Amino acid sequence: MKNVAIVLAGGVGSRMGASVPKQFLRLAGRRVVEYSVEAFCAHPDIDEVAIVTHSDYTRDFEEMIATNRWHKVKKLLVGGQERYHSSLSAIRAYEAEDPCAVNLIFHDAARPLVSRRIIGDVVSALSTYRAVCVATPSTDTIVEVDGDRIVHIPDRSRLRRAQTPQAFRLAVITGAYDAALSDPAFRATDDCGVVVRYRPDVPVGVVAGEESNMKLTYKEDLALLEDFLRLCSDL
Repeated sequence: MKNVAIVLAGGVGSRMGASVPKQFLRLAGRRVVEYSVEAFCAHPDIDEVAIVTHSDYTRDFEEMIATNRWHKVKKLLVGGQERYHSSLSAIRAYEAEDPCAVNLIFHDAARPLVSRRIIGDVVSALSTYRAVCVATPSTDTIVEVDGDRIVHIPDRSRLRRAQTPQAFRLAVITGAYDAALSDPAFRATDDCGVVVRYRPDVPVGVVAGEESNMKLTYKEDLALLEDFLRLCSDL
């Protein structure tokens, strides 16, 4: 199998209120996106890396690829307005390859501290499952509400918080999106959700995530990520 990491870096980070997208913010002297691209480029189980970005930032990535000597980065793709447009851009870029011989491993650029262990476990899980999600247990009680009333409290022991990477056989994720795009009510926040809804015949395996594999969403998250970086360097 050919394992291709897709780093999704097309977001504009509107919730950050910053002058540049959050994946370009500085974290301990490096751009946030550099950490995740570096992690996949350095991993022996990853054969190739593709980066999906906004058209305004292709030049920035061309410079980063050259400066960091990311030889595994083979494609620089342009996404679209919604997150799923970035996933689709990657799927279409590889659809000419054998759909049963390629794994696509999608990762949010805003999760800079993905570990070597997580990447390895995801690739390993793809030998058993055709779709894989990374997730951590929910430490909070989750309540379902209707207006200002609680209507249901799910069993917390069965709940997980999804992270990325999320990985798929090319044939599975292509088929799921083909079905989704024919649905006028299609909405998506992550790729596993597309598979669960439109390819219910495909079991999605779960790999243990890590608290350090957090997503940069708000400015305050930068301080937390820096704490995790310091902790890792002290180990």
